[in-house]
Amino acid sequence: SVRIQDGWTTAGRGPGWIGLVVALVLAAAPAMAWQGRVRSVPDGDSLTVERAGRTVKIRLYGIDSPEYRQPGWLEARDFTRRLVSGRSVEIEQMDRDNYGRVVALVVRDGVLVNRELVRAGHAWQYPRYCRSRDLCTEMASLQDTARAERLGLWREPSPLPPWKWKRLTKNRR
Repeated sequence: SVRIQDGWTTAGRGPGWIGLVVALVLAAAPAMAWQGRVRSVPDGDSLTVERAGRTVKIRLYGIDSPEYRQPGWLEARDFTRRLVSGRSVEIEQMDRDNYGRVVALVVRDGVLVNRELVRAGHAWQYPRYCRSRDLCTEMASLQDTARAERLGLWREPSPLPPWKWKRLTKNRR
């Protein structure tokens, strides 16, 4: 007979039921947030962050800011740069996109950068990919307020969301 002692089988064949429970709990736990330093901001919703000597490309979760050469893209990029360039940030990975980037919530000094871009009118809440109900509902409300106050990209009478703008410019090439 095999007895379990301190989580290990006395027969030495690996973890017993305690080890199995610990493994299952760890597998089910959400990913832990990690710290990094922002090295570059190529556009409003993308960052390159250094973590333990390696660079990680980050796409901000739940939002979409204007694309390169789209009206408002420089303002969105510059706003994000002012918030995070060279700063330490906390990254909470939500997903990975088709380009291999980490899709994440990004926090600097307790401020959620994703939310601030929408609040300032430099990004749309992205309904197709925003799945965190409470946060996405809040960002949709912030977007409505930014639109009503004509902030950022909402200074334009009818700004085109990036997902539509990409389709139009792709068809022109």
